[in-house]
Amino acid sequence: MSDRISFYNTIHDFWPDLYGQPYALYDVLLISKEKTERLREASTRASHIFFKVASLLRRLDEETLLAMYYPKEAIPFLRLTSSLSESVIARLDFVESNEGFKVMELNADTPTFIKELFSVNKQVCAHFRCADVNEGEAYKLQMAVQEAVDISAGRDDAYIVFTAHEDNDEDRLTVLYLQQLYGKASRFVPLDKLQIIPHEGLYDEKGKKIDVLYRQTFPIESLLLDYDEAGAPIGQMLLSLVCAGKLKVINPPSAFLLQNKAVQAVIWGLHEERNSFFSDEEHEWIANHFLPTYLEEDTFLMKRMPYVKKPIFGREGDTVELYDGKGSKTLEETQKSYEAYGFVYQQYVDLPVLQIDVNGQKQDGHMMYGSFLLNGRASSIGCRVGGKITNNVAYYLPLGIQKDEG
Repeated sequence: MSDRISFYNTIHDFWPDLYGQPYALYDVLLISKEKTERLREASTRASHIFFKVASLLRRLDEETLLAMYYPKEAIPFLRLTSSLSESVIARLDFVESNEGFKVMELNADTPTFIKELFSVNKQVCAHFRCADVNEGEAYKLQMAVQEAVDISAGRDDAYIVFTAHEDNDEDRLTVLYLQQLYGKASRFVPLDKLQIIPHEGLYDEKGKKIDVLYRQTFPIESLLLDYDEAGAPIGQMLLSLVCAGKLKVINPPSAFLLQNKAVQAVIWGLHEERNSFFSDEEHEWIANHFLPTYLEEDTFLMKRMPYVKKPIFGREGDTVELYDGKGSKTLEETQKSYEAYGFVYQQYVDLPVLQIDVNGQKQDGHMMYGSFLLNGRASSIGCRVGGKITNNVAYYLPLGIQKDEG
């Protein structure tokens, strides 16, 4: 048995391998405290920009929202406001460029990589005797989860259910970790055991009505594709329950509003025209931390700049394509699950290359940073290493603080 497997077998309810391949690396990348501070500063600024634009998006007319490829069935849901933050748990993905940290995208609705950074990273750092880059963040996550659930519940006897696909280890164990952090009365009920009674409510497999549904790993765009055996639109019915006030969901509706990558095109468009919606300081933040993003590739072709074509609701690199400055495709992800959605076009920036050890074999990989937001505040950071397109088989590389920086 390898050292990697021997070590990760000591961590309960974790998935060191995914899809039959190594996922969590037996190593730690040491970074400076100064770099972590710069990344968290970039995260705080980017979060402020995204959260500010949410209020503008809710006011857009239906035609504009449809042009941004929001599903028509979700528009009433998108207009809902909540007593929660725009997103309780979100994750920004950054590339470190010569000009600093640049936002590639925001997963505001259903980010994973949670247990790795808030729990596992600490255990890996202790094993390798280095300081955890995310020290103290697990407690902040616990407070954020408890606060969100309690606010959503509104009363002590509310029925709280955490849910995920039962047959997906990563999804199920991530949600069970969040339920453990919540620490109060609740149940885990697999997605396929939930039952909807139209206009009445959502129920568990025993017929008990659910007040709050924590759906950390189940995207709204996937939910809207769900139909029962009789052809009834399960996803639409669930969103209708939320709109009618018969069910609360976490993350809240505003998180799905911000999940759409076209939001970055809106932000960049407002910035390019120096729109007064953003202050001078906010325009500076956008210039420093956002990449030019559009709904068409014309600007990049005119300027002969390489770019990335991304599906508006895509995840894990699925359906992503890379193009050179002449508009010729140079690389594409083999998985094509999101071709039915619209696309955004974003300036391409090379991901830094790093040598990693995979079960004793050295190989080069391209690295990107994930940076979590808890109610919009910068929190845990982590590293994924893979191909030029970071997909679902990219490695998790734990992060520690360089010893000479404490």
